[in-house]
Amino acid sequence: MSTLSFQVTGEPKGQPRPRAFARKMGNAHVARFYDSDVADAWKGAVQRALSEMLKQIRWELTLGPVSVSINFGMPRPKWHNGTKGLKPRAPMTHVSKPDVDNLAKLILDQITRSGCVWRDDSQVVSLTVHKFWAVGAEHGCSVSISTLGI
Repeated sequence: MSTLSFQVTGEPKGQPRPRAFARKMGNAHVARFYDSDVADAWKGAVQRALSEMLKQIRWELTLGPVSVSINFGMPRPKWHNGTKGLKPRAPMTHVSKPDVDNLAKLILDQITRSGCVWRDDSQVVSLTVHKFWAVGAEHGCSVSISTLGI
């Protein structure tokens, strides 16, 4: 069993949904799709962190099943903090957007897109995702991938 772990700094973003619009071409309307660029900076940060880790270790493309664990530290809004630290009414758990499934999807898609860890994210047979308020300014995510000898 091999394990690959890496950290990504920055504000975690979820995988944006594809957007569509209709355009009239002659007598017909044609649907066009595009991907929103709201998460492009986060996608780039994930790619850079993964690339840096792969330069440091020896990892072979995995063809078998893998287990993935992802922890997202979300930045707290300014209203959570008072003059004496965290306000009593500030929530302790992160129950707002982005959703954990969209956060995880972006990470898994970027790992698949790298072509260096696994062939397809369908190889992920176990996925654990946590989302929480980051302590201080340390927001981002940690990713751990383990091959399974099944």
